[in-house]
Amino acid sequence: MRDLPFPARDANAIGGADNLGNLPEWDLTDLYASEDAPELDRDLNWLAGECAAFAADYEGKLADLDAGELLTCVERNEKINTIAGRIMSFAGLRYYQMTTDAERAKFLSDMQEKITIFTTPLVFFTLEINRIDDDVLKAHFNSDAALARYEPVFRRVRAMKPYQLSDELEKFLHDMGVVGDAWERLFDETIAGLTFTVDGEELNFEATANLLTEQDRSVREAAAREMAAVFSDNIKIFARVHNTQAKEKEIEDRWRNVPTPQTGRHLSNDVEPEVVEALRDAVVAAYPKLSHRYYELKRKWLGLDVMQVWDRNAPLPMEDTRVVGWDEAEKMVMDAYNAFDPRMGDIASPFFTKGWIDAAVKPGKAPGAFAHPTVTEVHPYVMLNYLGKPRDVMTLAHELGHGVHQVLAADQGEMLSSTPLTLAETASVFGEMLTFRKMLDQAETPEQRKVLLAGKVEDMINTVVRQIAFYDFECKLHAARREGELTPDDINALWMSVQAESLGPAFEYMDGYETFWSYIPHFVHSPFYVYAYAFGDGLVNALYSVYESGSDGFEDKYFEMLRAGGSKHHKELLAPFGLDASDPKFWDKGLSMISGFIDELEAMED
Repeated sequence: MRDLPFPARDANAIGGADNLGNLPEWDLTDLYASEDAPELDRDLNWLAGECAAFAADYEGKLADLDAGELLTCVERNEKINTIAGRIMSFAGLRYYQMTTDAERAKFLSDMQEKITIFTTPLVFFTLEINRIDDDVLKAHFNSDAALARYEPVFRRVRAMKPYQLSDELEKFLHDMGVVGDAWERLFDETIAGLTFTVDGEELNFEATANLLTEQDRSVREAAAREMAAVFSDNIKIFARVHNTQAKEKEIEDRWRNVPTPQTGRHLSNDVEPEVVEALRDAVVAAYPKLSHRYYELKRKWLGLDVMQVWDRNAPLPMEDTRVVGWDEAEKMVMDAYNAFDPRMGDIASPFFTKGWIDAAVKPGKAPGAFAHPTVTEVHPYVMLNYLGKPRDVMTLAHELGHGVHQVLAADQGEMLSSTPLTLAETASVFGEMLTFRKMLDQAETPEQRKVLLAGKVEDMINTVVRQIAFYDFECKLHAARREGELTPDDINALWMSVQAESLGPAFEYMDGYETFWSYIPHFVHSPFYVYAYAFGDGLVNALYSVYESGSDGFEDKYFEMLRAGGSKHHKELLAPFGLDASDPKFWDKGLSMISGFIDELEAMED
């Protein structure tokens, strides 16, 4: 069953204004009409019965099945995943709409507990798959093409074979999963329940973080200092959550004899550790020519001797402060998608008309933005916190790209549609790039072009430089936690150790900035998730350079890549484009695009 999503960006909210037009809300009835829907009861009852029947039919027998019987077993497991995923998608999406609502939180918790109980007897499935002899499995694939289609699933499951525990321990860990989920919910509810007072106005986290993009520097400073104060007041809760989650991971990794804290993420991403390290090393080596160089330019544009952290996402002095209404944002993104290929526009269109997007900022709503694929027999849902600045348009383009990808991959079925995180950002970042290029082509003055370029560079720095700095922070955090309990000051020090290195000498750091690790959801929900953003950005930059070169049949190859979902390894997916992510020089291609934009900005200064 898929993990539920969480806001998938560097959680610095962006936007800010009223009168945005008619913002869409989710219609979740394609999942279930309500929490009392008879279809939900029907599915819960079916799930309870089918999980028990599946265990009775197959436990202890997988190694003795012939190819046809194994295919039936896999298809039954896939149906269980689909029904469980549908229930959890409904419960999770309702919760994210209002995380402070006790009834929604209880409903989500109740569904998680029920499904955990139902599915605990199924833990044997992956354990016994790993006990099937390699030659037997190969013979099954050779004799049954329908079963062979699932080979990538078997390969990814069997990657965990060296770290597998006894059946009894695996069931115990499965049952204990709801405890880890409770710590995640504590984090979510704490963030959603925080209040910040800026200039006498009480705001939630999203609205306060949005003030960091205001033209008025005093407003940005007030917001940053208030965030620091509120985070500091709650720092013990955040430190407890991080300590507990990291310790839980350390215990499981130790029992499994997993070599590093990052290994599990690399395996789930279907990516080799050396590829991730090559990416990390390439980005860190590029800090001086990327973030350091750009922020020095920005410091001059802002007319400052030194930048403070509240200047990092500041608009440029010449930036247009107009509000982009929802209808205009929809047109900008749809025009860009249709210009690339009308097929992309056709897939994206229903999101705007059928209640597949929840756009407005509302009290208690989860911060950030995400696209959740739900299950392959329904459709994705996109969540935004749309407040009307140009960067919000880019977030719409990004999340809609995820949605398009998820729709195309759905034909693979439940077990093959889900894309590793490293490739899951492909369509989203590509959609963003299409929208950016469209806006750049329409720029009427050098100033407009400069603002667009600077905004894109900042987004890329947030996606590449900042996420790799986050990854380094997590590596340090988990390594330090293995030596013992971490105080809030210990975690603060680890955070600051990566900030100056990644942002560069243009910055000075206010007292309190050391607590800003506390609001990043990925550290809690998905350890080491963050490098996937840098991976995706670098991959798309290289891919886009192939597209710009006029490569024959690029659009068809691109749609085929998205349709593949999780059925192919990154080497197979990129080969038609002449790209290879395992080549260390591959990452330099992506980074050189960012560097080239900074070159153009520097040239405008002459």
